[in-house]
Amino acid sequence: MAIKVGDQAPDFKLKSAQGETIQLSELLKGKPVVLFFYPKDNTPGCTKEACAFRDQYEVFQEVGAEVVGISADSEQSHQQFASAYQLPFLLLSDSQNRVRKSFGVPSTLGILPGRVTYIINQQGTVCHLFNSQLNFQGHVDEALKALQAIPSA
Repeated sequence: MAIKVGDQAPDFKLKSAQGETIQLSELLKGKPVVLFFYPKDNTPGCTKEACAFRDQYEVFQEVGAEVVGISADSEQSHQQFASAYQLPFLLLSDSQNRVRKSFGVPSTLGILPGRVTYIINQQGTVCHLFNSQLNFQGHVDEALKALQAIPSA
C-alpha cells in the first residue's frame, strides 16, 4: 500500500555511498527530510534530477532540511555517481528495493522504478509527495515549496 500525505514514513536502515548505516528516524531528529526515490545512477533523467537537487542544496540547508536519494544501485555505484557530479547529499543503496516497496513507490509502465519525492517532517509524517517520472526539476521545486509550509522548517 502506497504511503500518502499524513501517513507516518516507514523507518528504515540503509547503507550510504560511504558504507555507513543510515536510519531515517535518526535523520529526522531536529530536521525535515527530503527523500527522493530515483530509478538508476548515471542515467540522463536521474542525473538531471540529482544535479537539480545539488544546485539547490544550499537552499535546502538554509531551511534546515536533509536531502537523501535512494535507488537500488550499489554503494560503489553511488560513490562514483556522487563523485562525478559533486553531489553533496546522501545516496542510499536499496539493493533489494525493500524501502521502495515499504513506501509503495509505483513503477512506470510496470518495469521502470518510479521517481517519487517525499517531504517528511521531524515527527516522521509525510507532509507532501511528488510523483513524476519526467519532471525532474519539479521534484526540487515541489520539495522547496513544501518545506516552506512546515512551521518549524
